[in-house]
Formats: sequence, structure tokens, C-alpha cells
Amino acid sequence: MNVVILAAGQGTRMHSNLPKVLHLLAGRPLLAHVISAAQSIKAQRIIVVYRSGGEAVRAKFETNPQPSSAPITWVKQEPQSGTGHAVQQAAPFLDDRWPTLILYGDVPLIQQNTLSRLINAADGGLALLTVELDNPTGYGRVIRREGLVSRIVEHRDALPAELAVKEVNVGIMVAGTTQLRKWLGALTPNNAQGEYYLTDVVKLAFDEGCPVAGVQPDHVWETLGVNSRAQLVELERRFQRVNAQKLLAQGVGLMDPERIDVRGDLICGRDVLIDVNCVFEGRVELANGVSIGPNCVLRNVSVAADTQILAFTYAEDSTIGASCRIGPYTRIRPASTIGKEVHLGNFVEVKASQIGLGSKANHHAYIGDTEIGSGVNVGAGTIVCNYDGANKHRTIIEDGAFIGSDCQLVAPVRVGKNATLGAGTTLTKDAPAGKLTITRVRQSTIENWQRPTKKSPSR
Repeated sequence: MNVVILAAGQGTRMHSNLPKVLHLLAGRPLLAHVISAAQSIKAQRIIVVYRSGGEAVRAKFETNPQPSSAPITWVKQEPQSGTGHAVQQAAPFLDDRWPTLILYGDVPLIQQNTLSRLINAADGGLALLTVELDNPTGYGRVIRREGLVSRIVEHRDALPAELAVKEVNVGIMVAGTTQLRKWLGALTPNNAQGEYYLTDVVKLAFDEGCPVAGVQPDHVWETLGVNSRAQLVELERRFQRVNAQKLLAQGVGLMDPERIDVRGDLICGRDVLIDVNCVFEGRVELANGVSIGPNCVLRNVSVAADTQILAFTYAEDSTIGASCRIGPYTRIRPASTIGKEVHLGNFVEVKASQIGLGSKANHHAYIGDTEIGSGVNVGAGTIVCNYDGANKHRTIIEDGAFIGSDCQLVAPVRVGKNATLGAGTTLTKDAPAGKLTITRVRQSTIENWQRPTKKSPSR
């Protein structure tokens, strides 16, 4: 299968310097969704047609390529002279052994099942996707003759009787490649826009006796495109509703399906419960029995079984073990590994650190570039001073250590097994195992001292 993706639209109604097909839906560019749709039907060749000045589109995908079994060929359309002209630019790169499917870079929700039915309906001829709309304004009308699709009339060129037709063309079509080349060569710009319309191939096919099939999608929303910010928001909510229903069907508990955003892949085990206003980005895995409190953000995180993530937790690029209690208001930064049965409480920040079995930092702590063993207690107000202004340094806290409140560990430093740091300690040298280490000025009371009083204003 050849797939041509038309991505040369200017997107003026987006009022943005960013090319339209690079605007994000569910955390991915619109065009990325369409490329994924092409991959889902096992495309052997993908050709993306982009506009002059749209080099950012090509650069985005060449810098961050999607996993694909088919290479992407990039073709510039210059000038932009209509959809037919755009496909003409792609024609030299098509393989005649396979049919050609035409998709649009700003129609991101098209589903594999619908595309498969459309391809099967073509059966060596031509098939196009159509829908019936109560308000078809702006769409090309599907004109039938004796029940068969005979031509498409664009809205600007339609007569009053044709404007009354509710069945419209959404632009997605499949054709035999050899025939498509012939029809593309016969296109003319004899229309109100002075452009080469791809839809004119329908009449050319019908006139030569080629069967033209009209196929309805499984859902109308699959065919909706993005031309404005408002339409982008509408499709975002549509995508999230569909995704939420899939999660519910898999047994995931959602407190409110209208208040979850998945911007990547969310993989859930059994008896997972997700509260409201949570955002999942990249690849997130939640094992059996995991619960996610409200207003959490998880990006590229794996959470093991029976762990509780409490409200307002932010975690990214990390692994969280089983039976942990994380949050509320915990931040886990990249390259962190949280072991089993760990407690991280409110306003605890962890970065590039490993925390062992059963260790705890229940409130107001910073743990950076640190290796913490099992059964360690980190007191409130403790920070690891890992940065000297130029380089990061490691801290090691061995099993069973007890770190009192308001301690500063100036890396590089090691706290030995079962060592105790007294509250307020500033540790600049290793603390020996099993002993109490304390750095504290001796307490004293100043006799006959009086607190200053406010002076009376001078007159």
C-alpha cells in the first residue's frame, strides 16, 4: 500500500507561526497521528506532501522519527495549486504494484477499521469516504447517479440543488495506482478556485466505467479536520472521551471519564483506580491495584502493584516500586528508582536517586544524586547538597540510617549503616556506622538580655 499524506495546508485560521500539522493533539503532532494510521494498515511506502515554508514539519519528524516499518518520503508542493496538484507531486514516488491511499495531515482521528473497509471496497477501482451531515456547508457534495457515486462538486462550485445534498466527501480515498496516475494527468483547473481538485478524479473514473464506491466511517468524528484552535480543542476532547471509554472497557476505574488526559500510552493492570484531572504523558504503566489521586502528572513512569500515588504528585522518567505511598505534593524527577514500600510525603523532591526498601521521607526534603538503602528515615527539612556550582556529587546513605530533621548532607559524603544524624547537623565528612553524629553549637542562655523595643517617633 502506498499512502500519500497531504500536509501542505497553511492553517491561517490557527493564527500561529507553528505549521498546522505540528499542533498537538493528545501530546503528539496532528501529522504523527496520521502517520500512525498509515502504519496501522501496513503501508509499504509513505509520502508526505508539505508546503513551501513548511520545512519545520519535515525537520520535526526527521529529528524525532516515529517507529515505522515504512520509510517516509518528503515532497514539497510549490506553489500550492490544490489537492490534485499535491498528489501529482507525490506520483513519481508511488509504486504501481500497490494501490494508493490518500490521507490528510490535519485529520488525525481516522481509525484502522474504517481504512481497512475503505481499502477493501476499492477492489482495484476507486473508493472514497463519505459522511452525511445536517449542515454540510463548506464540504464537497457527493453526487450519485442511479445510486452510484458519479462526481464530487465543491461547495463553491455547486448549484442550489447540489447544495441541498447532505452526503459529503471528506477527502480520504483509495485508488489503483496506475489508474490514479492517468486521472491525475487529466485534471484541469476549471473551477472557481483555479486549482487542480483531487475530487475531479471521481468523475473521470465514473465516465470511463470504473466503479466508484462510497464508504461510511464507523464514526463521523474520524473524519473531522482541524482548521482552527476551537476545532483542535473539540478533537482533543473527542480523543480523550474515546480513550476513556477504552480504559473503562478494560476495567480501569475512572472517577470521571471527562477529566482524564492521556498524551501517549497508558497501560493498566487490574483494579487500577484513577481520580480526576490526571495527565499521563509518554508511556505510563500502572500495575495491578495502583491508585492515582487527583491532579497528578505522570510522564514515562512505571508504577508497580498496590502503590498509592496521592494528590498533586508529579513524576517523570522514573520507576516506582510496589506498595509505596507517594505524595501528596511529591515530585520525582528523571532517573530515579523508588524501591518497594517507600513513603515519600508532601513537598519531597527526588532527583536521579535510588531509594531502597521501606525507606521514608515524609515531608519537606530534597534528595538529589543519592543512593539510599533500606529502612532509612529522612527527617523533615533535610536536603542533600549535591551541586557545588559546577559539578554534581553523589551521596550514599546506608541501610537503617536515621537522618534527623533539618540536616544538610554536603556531597560527596557517606552515612554508614545504622548511623544517626542529630537534628540540625551539617554533614561534610562521612558519618560512621552505628554512631550518633551531630554538628551543633552548644545551647546557651544570655542573662540580662533584653529584646529591642521600637523607638518613639521624634517630634
